Amino acid sequence: MLALVQAGGAGGRMDVLTRERAKPTLPFAGVFQLIDFSLSNLSNSGITDVWLSVQFQGAGLGEEIANGRPWDLDRNRGGLRLLMAQEGTGGTDEEGFAQGNADELYRFRDQVRADDPEVLVVLSADHVYRFDVMDAVATHRRTGAECTIVTTTVPIEEASDHATVESDDDGCVTGFAYKPDSPSTGTVATEIFVYDPAVLVRALEELHHELGPEAGEGDTGLGDFGEHLVPYLVDRGKVFVHPMKGYWKDLGKPHKYVAAHHDVLADDLGVLGDQDWPIVGHQQQRSAARVLDGARVTDSLLSPGSTVSGTVIRSVLGPGVVVEAGALVRDSVVFQDTRVEEGARLDWAVVDRDCVVGPGAEVGSPDTDPEDPDAIVLVGRGSRIGRGVTVPGGARLEPGTTA
Repeated sequence: MLALVQAGGAGGRMDVLTRERAKPTLPFAGVFQLIDFSLSNLSNSGITDVWLSVQFQGAGLGEEIANGRPWDLDRNRGGLRLLMAQEGTGGTDEEGFAQGNADELYRFRDQVRADDPEVLVVLSADHVYRFDVMDAVATHRRTGAECTIVTTTVPIEEASDHATVESDDDGCVTGFAYKPDSPSTGTVATEIFVYDPAVLVRALEELHHELGPEAGEGDTGLGDFGEHLVPYLVDRGKVFVHPMKGYWKDLGKPHKYVAAHHDVLADDLGVLGDQDWPIVGHQQQRSAARVLDGARVTDSLLSPGSTVSGTVIRSVLGPGVVVEAGALVRDSVVFQDTRVEEGARLDWAVVDRDCVVGPGAEVGSPDTDPEDPDAIVLVGRGSRIGRGVTVPGGARLEPGTTA
């Protein structure tokens, strides 16, 4: 068994929050990172040979995963292996950063061929869920599939953000559309795939032979999995589905990131609190959170080391966050070691680590439409919002901004 976690994307849709960090290291629910979910699910599933592909801000991601130690992947044989973008190892269309997740798989095909696993699991690193990957592997083996797509169901109006999947009564995929404008189903790919490695490598090479000549320099032409790779395999008639039960959320856009935090404020949703299936990560130990006299906290998560003297409503405070007396944090996510000073107000905002929101400052609006991806305020790392400054809804402050 070999698992390949694709964690190399720049996360452009999260804007200023991913300027200086790999998207999989974005915090979730205060004490986790997005990468923790894919690695924890693999570890709990008993899969101990894991490759992690890193590109954008790869060094920071490498530090955060601590050589795989939290997931018992720090081993002499097998364990965690980092796959870096390289130059000087192949043709010009294979050098530098990949131009999509299928493009990236093509660049790693020789390593997969050399490892020669029976089954290859490929998954992304920006979703929150609990899933036994071996259940999908069992389906893959039972059906004799060349590719098994793990699916879930979302409201049909959200399906256009994903790859939609249709199947017959036997689970064989009969229809596949990548981010369709008018989706015909709410069944979508969770970006967890189980492949027959030999078939995958052969498909990648055939597609590259067809598409590569028309692609630009540094691009194999394969793009993302839904553009060419999966449709090619679907046409061969041996792609099957495995439905995922329970909670699954894509955190790729600011409004979905905040919505996922709202989801877990009052309920673990079968994801965070299962002691038999722990979500673990690399976290610095801190003292317990403090709620001081006069504070008010409602439907919120307070991480270790945080101190609240003001009001916190439907929000998540990261480790070491301080909310001073008279300050209000509402419907927001605040990353570690940020200070919200006396009389300041946050509404529908995501504030990165090491920021200061000055006395009386107002960030965001209580009237924000939570379904609008452009309405959430995003404040980049290390920013300083001065006394009495107003930051309107939907604003984006670059890291290190002084406003």
